[in-house]
Amino acid sequence: MLDKFVEEGPKNFVLDLSQIDFVDSSGLGALVQLVKKVQSAGGTLQIVTNPRVTQTVKLVRLEQFLSLQPSVEIALENIKK
Repeated sequence: MLDKFVEEGPKNFVLDLSQIDFVDSSGLGALVQLVKKVQSAGGTLQIVTNPRVTQTVKLVRLEQFLSLQPSVEIALENIKK
């Protein structure tokens, strides 16, 4: 679904997952693929999470690769840099 936006839209994205209670291995795999696609298009993806999702991502050591942020505001600031 987001592929169209990556190909046609802006280069930088913020994905707000702060209201998500759970992410499984399929969800993590989808996020990794999305990050790779955005990066190959020359963009960035900032992912806003909550403590529960952040903990899951840290368990598989993907927190740096997925550019986790605590709020949309911080994610937007990172895009502006």
